[in-house]
Amino acid sequence: MLRIEIGLVTLALVVAFLRPSWGSCLFDNLECIFARLAQRRTLAVVVVGLAALALRAALLPILPVPQPIVHDEFGYLLAADTFTHGRIANPTHPMWIHFETFHVMFHPTYASIYPPAQGLLLAAGKILAGNPFAAVWLSIGLMCASITWMLQGWMPPEWALFGGVIAILRYGVFGYWANSYWGGAVAAIAGALVLGALPRMQNLKRRRDAIAMGVGLAILANSRPYEGLIFSIPIFVILVMSLFGKQGSPLRVSLPRGVLPLAAVLVLSASSTGYYLWRVTGSPFRMPYQIERRNYAVAPYMIWQHVRPEPVYHHAEMRKMFVEEEMVGLTVFRSPIGLLLRLYLAWSFYLGPVLTLPMLMLAVTLPRDFSCHDVSRPTVNLLVIFAISFLGSVLVNFYSPHYSAPDTGLLIAMVLISTEQLRKWAKPGLWLTRSIALICILSFALRAAAGPLRIPLHEYSAFAWHEKAATSFGRYEIQRQLSHRSGKHLVIVHYKPDHEPFAEWVYNDADIDHSNVVWAREMDPVQNQQLLDYYCDRHAWLLEADEKPPRLLPYADKMTAVSVNGTSNSASQ
Repeated sequence: MLRIEIGLVTLALVVAFLRPSWGSCLFDNLECIFARLAQRRTLAVVVVGLAALALRAALLPILPVPQPIVHDEFGYLLAADTFTHGRIANPTHPMWIHFETFHVMFHPTYASIYPPAQGLLLAAGKILAGNPFAAVWLSIGLMCASITWMLQGWMPPEWALFGGVIAILRYGVFGYWANSYWGGAVAAIAGALVLGALPRMQNLKRRRDAIAMGVGLAILANSRPYEGLIFSIPIFVILVMSLFGKQGSPLRVSLPRGVLPLAAVLVLSASSTGYYLWRVTGSPFRMPYQIERRNYAVAPYMIWQHVRPEPVYHHAEMRKMFVEEEMVGLTVFRSPIGLLLRLYLAWSFYLGPVLTLPMLMLAVTLPRDFSCHDVSRPTVNLLVIFAISFLGSVLVNFYSPHYSAPDTGLLIAMVLISTEQLRKWAKPGLWLTRSIALICILSFALRAAAGPLRIPLHEYSAFAWHEKAATSFGRYEIQRQLSHRSGKHLVIVHYKPDHEPFAEWVYNDADIDHSNVVWAREMDPVQNQQLLDYYCDRHAWLLEADEKPPRLLPYADKMTAVSVNGTSNSASQ
């Protein structure tokens, strides 16, 4: 798909120089309709949100409701299940050592290691619609709408609406934000609220803008706390300078309209977050993620930290992930190649060839007498926020596109600023500007028809719009098979020594003992028997997870085989 898009961009450049007036009448008419909608700002925001929801729903036949595959998804779903049961955390299970797994903590409570925002969203989907994916679907519409609202605060309404359309086509239908439980949209919504409230708060016209910024900051603190902090620091500095600088409003205006509403929301948010952490970890200043890194991780999270001593692991799969896989990732991301990989992952997810075009063309379209003093103050502010966010992301040893989710609206704004400059470049610039929208639409259509057209798609877990989700390794199918059997079940999972740790089977619901299916790791015979005795009322199964396909056997068959083999060996001796 990226190669196809590169071809479309190349074709657009050729047409821009040879036939720049091609399709002018049609584009003029479409832009008039577009401009009329854009001028009705609230309606434009609503239309963008509803369009994202409608497109994703329309493509359910080719993009059905996803099943969790990635470790992170199960962690978020555990949080959702916990909240659905009316609890913040669950008590530690007496047999917890059999259930030990990735991104889940068991001491001092049994809970997800992730901040609660995504889990609360998924819980709302389960409660209101019976399926957590309903909340994922709704979050995509809210994300595209909030980005449109954000852009309206920084640029003319026509460009803001164009940015909302870009958000739909690139992030709102395809890609893992819209097709998994991994998250991304929540932090993007929060970033849009914070960044969109900044220029509005500088005018101090409405208290609701301060509340919007406070809500955005609260969501960032409970979805991407580190990235949200780095993203928010320059915004806070810009806001303080504008409110209390020489051109700022008097305190009698700034306090009731800006400072006090924002402070009230932040105090409420900090209190709620502290209470949540206290209930989960025992301290309002310690996050569950810190407990997991302390108990299991060898590789440090930040670049200035050192490799930790290897802890004692109860399971070979846990050691393989934290000691082997993460250390390989650490070595890669700390190298110059790692920086290039980080840039490529961000570029392919957020920009791609077509959205890179206007930025590259700046070198051609800027006037010869252009200087830094010609850059507008809002553009300078956006560039400063982006630069600080980028530097903050480089300080982390690992990277995935949703780490940069708070910057989503910011990146679209930078694309639009470049596109606006490109449009000023005579007829070729006007055509290239129009071709950006055309190529985005064509690329979207080709991605939707990739199956019938037999367009190969790269398979990746954190997949972008031009890729597809990694294939399920079979857990959902086994879970469904057992759910249709009578009674309750215990599945003891056996892994081979060369097991791929990203294909993890052992994840359980919040209320383990009342679950229809309980997943457990195979341990030594004595410990396995203790687990069997604890769940003596369940059908016990052995899962050979690394067979192709995975093989599910009654656990009694294994015991019989062991007994027969043991007898045979004794006889031979």
